[in-house]
Amino acid sequence: MTKPIWIAPSLLAADFARLGAELQAVDRAGADWIHLDVMDGHFVPNMSYGADVIKALRPLSKSVFDVHLMIAPVDPYLEQFAKAGADIITIHAEAGAHTYRSLQAIRALGCKAGLALNPGTPVAVIKPVLEVVDLVLLMTVNPGFGGQAFIHPVVEKIERVRDLIGDRDIMLEVDGGVTVDTAPLCAKAGAHVLVAGSAVFKAGDEAGYKHEIARIRQAAEAAQH
Repeated sequence: MTKPIWIAPSLLAADFARLGAELQAVDRAGADWIHLDVMDGHFVPNMSYGADVIKALRPLSKSVFDVHLMIAPVDPYLEQFAKAGADIITIHAEAGAHTYRSLQAIRALGCKAGLALNPGTPVAVIKPVLEVVDLVLLMTVNPGFGGQAFIHPVVEKIERVRDLIGDRDIMLEVDGGVTVDTAPLCAKAGAHVLVAGSAVFKAGDEAGYKHEIARIRQAAEAAQH
């Protein structure tokens, strides 16, 4: 069964001086989720923001907070992100030796558990943890920076993960270089949660955000049929 397309604007591409206002603007503009990229300057070569920022933003939105932890180690920080208001916490398969345990811990904290794979990480790493995963996130760029070009070979990987998921109740998300041109490739391959940062926020204001979110959604939905 075809799943509805959900658009998750990444606040990494927003104006950090107006983060709260930017969050509310994309909410009103039609965002389904809010994607929050947490980077530590260690696991990825960039730093962004932490749990305190997410906690400050939480009262401003009723949308799903999709927290993507590009940090290592992850286990010591899971509880603070759950308490900050995360609905979904996604960790990287490459970030620790005990992925199954980390995913269990996320669920025990009352959040949905996501597993992210970098472009070069094989799909096979998902198989042993399928029973404790609520979401699989495939990176379509190398993590660490916004505004990168889409890595096209990952489209085949999306198809393989879709087949691996089968009829399980697991969401399939893509992150990186998602635009009106690449969203259809992802949706046709089986992804239904699309993280879009620069493609949305480049528009500069709420009316522009609404226009870009609608364009990406329409392009993706057309490719599903």
